[in-house]
Amino acid sequence: MINPVWLRTFCTLVDIGHFTRTAEKLNMTQSGVSQQVRKLEEHFDVPLLVRDGKQFSLTDIGERLYDEAQKIVLSLSDLDSKICDNVEVEGRVRIMSPGSIGLKLYPQLLTLQQSFSGLAMDYRFAPNADVERALAERKIDLGIMSRRSMLKEVECQLLSSEALLLVTPASCPAPSWHHLVQLGFIDHPDGAHYASSLLSQNYPEFQNIDMLDIKGFSNQIHLILKPVSLGLGFTVLPTHAVNAFADQELICKNALDSPVKESLYLSLNHTRYLRRRTQTVIDEVKKCFQEE
Repeated sequence: MINPVWLRTFCTLVDIGHFTRTAEKLNMTQSGVSQQVRKLEEHFDVPLLVRDGKQFSLTDIGERLYDEAQKIVLSLSDLDSKICDNVEVEGRVRIMSPGSIGLKLYPQLLTLQQSFSGLAMDYRFAPNADVERALAERKIDLGIMSRRSMLKEVECQLLSSEALLLVTPASCPAPSWHHLVQLGFIDHPDGAHYASSLLSQNYPEFQNIDMLDIKGFSNQIHLILKPVSLGLGFTVLPTHAVNAFADQELICKNALDSPVKESLYLSLNHTRYLRRRTQTVIDEVKKCFQEE
């Protein structure tokens, strides 16, 4: 098999027409250039150059080799570009997060995709448990969760925090515990977790979510507040999800005496190779939360 480096040296020599300047261009010695040309001649067992002092001309075989070698050298250069150039922004990146986080992140990641046509965003909204499981099973490239993972395969780094909000119908501001019990709870995939975190810090009567009647359930982040706006119950959601609801005048975001923030964690499977395109998305995610 011919060494492609020899072919590149031979083509450069023919293009420049001078051994010394070829050596300078390729950061080689002049004897190194001559040696690689001789190795090509030994390989084909024919002379490639007719030397005349410091000048030379090509033999018929030399001209034929130059024509073919140019194509090979160009092809190898294109291969370098295809493999290395912009590899960090080409291909599919699979992400999962709770819906509240996705409402904030997804539009920004689509803006990133607009900048790099080779990038494909695969974004799924899911509760923490599903994100954690998908990471452990290597079904996604990265996840964002509102709690640390307990699985050994998943590593988490603190990303940001997001305030939890008690959301009631507009007709029921500053609700007492009695009012909440009467309203009942609109549940969602992370409902028990969010409600327990916020209510336990602000209502001494609260012991667990089973104390509340479940008046509805939705796993669609943009629909969870719809029954609340109709007066059918209350719920607890992160700020981004609440602020994204269209009918703000129909709900009440209640300021409580003991605010609770959920920490957000950038989560990865530590056994999975981190592709450069995934790192590019991670950088964009961090930037998104740093701008808050």
